Amino acid sequence: GRVKMSAEETLMCAVKLGKNFCLYFDGFIIPAELECDALCQEKTLHRVLRNVDSQLLVVRPDLELAAFEDVTDQEMQSGQGMHFTIHCYKSTTPSAGMPVAFSVQTGGRSYYMCCEEECGQMMVRFKEGEVPKEIPGESNIIFFKRTFTSCCSRAFKFEYSLGEGMFLAFEEEGYLRKLILKKLSRKDEVDETMKINL
Repeated sequence: GRVKMSAEETLMCAVKLGKNFCLYFDGFIIPAELECDALCQEKTLHRVLRNVDSQLLVVRPDLELAAFEDVTDQEMQSGQGMHFTIHCYKSTTPSAGMPVAFSVQTGGRSYYMCCEEECGQMMVRFKEGEVPKEIPGESNIIFFKRTFTSCCSRAFKFEYSLGEGMFLAFEEEGYLRKLILKKLSRKDEVDETMKINL
């Protein structure tokens, strides 16, 4: 929610030119009575993500692939591309679910999950880089975490923040179970491919 401000309360902030002539705002302080529309990171969880068949989500950035796989205990220990950090942000609309972003380490590098449109279809991608501590407004890295069904509190579904009714899910492609964004055909539909255990 935005608060209408009278002229006297207008926020002023100094603008500086940084290196490469990038604009940045100096000392931008938001008064407490104004609601912050930016998402501010509140906590992080470290989890593996499992599907309904207890397979683990494994990210292989070199192959541009994220898929649910059967993982041995030994592979779990090395944990390349399967130990996720779930970045939880303070929510301004709790009913939508908790806003979260996902990152994963593999090969000593950090990758974050985002969604991009390709050939008219939304794709899940992993890009090298860090998840920001604050996200101004909307972002293609934010998902809303909700319980999968009211009776099962350990399983979740993750709705893409910029695509209503679109959830992280898996799709069988040959022997692969690829991570995709999938649209629910109707609100009350229960789709097991969207069920993710943390």
